[in-house]
Amino acid sequence: MRTTARETLFKLIYSTQFSESVVDENLKSALFNSDSLNDDDRKYCERVLGLINQNLGELLLVLDKNSISFPEHRIFPSDKAILLIALAEILYCDDIPDKVSMNEAANLASKYSSEKSASFITGILSTVSGGKNV
Repeated sequence: MRTTARETLFKLIYSTQFSESVVDENLKSALFNSDSLNDDDRKYCERVLGLINQNLGELLLVLDKNSISFPEHRIFPSDKAILLIALAEILYCDDIPDKVSMNEAANLASKYSSEKSASFITGILSTVSGGKNV
């Protein structure tokens, strides 16, 4: 399971929600080189972070299209970070089952966001996964 890797990735992506800058390389290095991540976890983090960076515009469009209640720019930063990770996995990582991505996203939301975030996130991801609705 990549729970720790996803949590590390969440922290990194969440930190970018408050500035115009890209990922802070010092923070990335500190998080990726922590004792809790093995080599496979680091590779996963690099892969998903690269997919998010490469496809950010498309991911934000998918998010905006599928979050009927809120435009993308009004989604809580923690929820947006979680959604970006899960959307990258669902849309670009065929080796990760959609259900795993959705479950891990709901778990992250339960830990780091509001009490309604898990169901909000699950709803968006279910819609996207249901037809790879891009």
